[in-house]
Amino acid sequence: MKNTIKIGNFTVGAQHPCYIIAEAGVNHNGSLEMALDLVKAAKAAGVDCVKFQTFKAEAVVTAAAPKANYQLEVTDRAESQLAMLKKLELPLEHYNEIIACCKKLDIQFLSTPYNYADADFLNDLGVDAFKIASGQLVEWDFLKYVAGFGKPMIISSGMANLAEVYEGVAAIRSTGNHQIALLQCTTNYPSSLEDANILAMKSMGDALDILYGYSCHVPTNFACYSSVALGAKVIEKHFTLDKDLPGPDHSSSLNPAEFTELVNGIRSIEKTLGDPVKRPTAAEIANTKGMRRSIVLVTDLAAGTVLKKEHLAFKRPATGIAPKRLEEVIGKELVSDLATDTILKEHHLRW
Repeated sequence: MKNTIKIGNFTVGAQHPCYIIAEAGVNHNGSLEMALDLVKAAKAAGVDCVKFQTFKAEAVVTAAAPKANYQLEVTDRAESQLAMLKKLELPLEHYNEIIACCKKLDIQFLSTPYNYADADFLNDLGVDAFKIASGQLVEWDFLKYVAGFGKPMIISSGMANLAEVYEGVAAIRSTGNHQIALLQCTTNYPSSLEDANILAMKSMGDALDILYGYSCHVPTNFACYSSVALGAKVIEKHFTLDKDLPGPDHSSSLNPAEFTELVNGIRSIEKTLGDPVKRPTAAEIANTKGMRRSIVLVTDLAAGTVLKKEHLAFKRPATGIAPKRLEEVIGKELVSDLATDTILKEHHLRW
């Protein structure tokens, strides 16, 4: 993975911290007050970015569009998807106040556009990047349109096979925009650990030579943690103030305490990763003398004795001749009388 991208003041890529997105999505339930509370809670949880969704329900679904299975389980089955989404629109007049709140708190604002007009609106607001939902990965013209703004794009890949991912990325790159982060994603709410398929994330990144990450719908944090260990540089997860609030996504989102745990876990994992070079740490170097061993005598020996293997053993500390030099020591003659447990040093032997 060679790529890095700049999203506002954030550099996302190798040798930089994972960029963590709290996906507020539609969990504001159409309320400005709740949207602002989500921003504040996301900042308190330690995330880098809080992301919403920008759409007009009538431009996303037809009147007859059925709800997804997960939506049927957590919302009124008699309500249409159109009616449900209508209640979840974030009024356009609220955006300036939300963005101002983000700037005041120093947390990045992003939103997912679903149509050309949505993208225009967000671009006019001066967003630093665009997040594209999994469903739009196969909409090449839309991808090219958003890419034409020349801003970084974070793309989810739920429901797609590798060929579709390749085609979507190629559509973006055809515009000359190579500022892309590709996210492994499983489009199910919640999704199971068995469906996370984190290894596919790295395979896509390697195959397309592209920055990669993970958009998580798993109730626990294990999939996020494994993806960070495998090199994910963007993590996105749904965020709510309260899992029991009405709406399609609250129950499969993390609450503030859970999201704080996720952030702390990611930052702890990052500390463990280090770099690809195998070398001892400063603490290990300090411990080397006490933990490694030297060649020692297992019996009293007189000067002139020719050393045999049965005369020798390895014991701490590492202040004498190292065990790896055993073959050099065997057959050498002692120059003085030495007692049991003497740590052999160069001056004890006739070379």
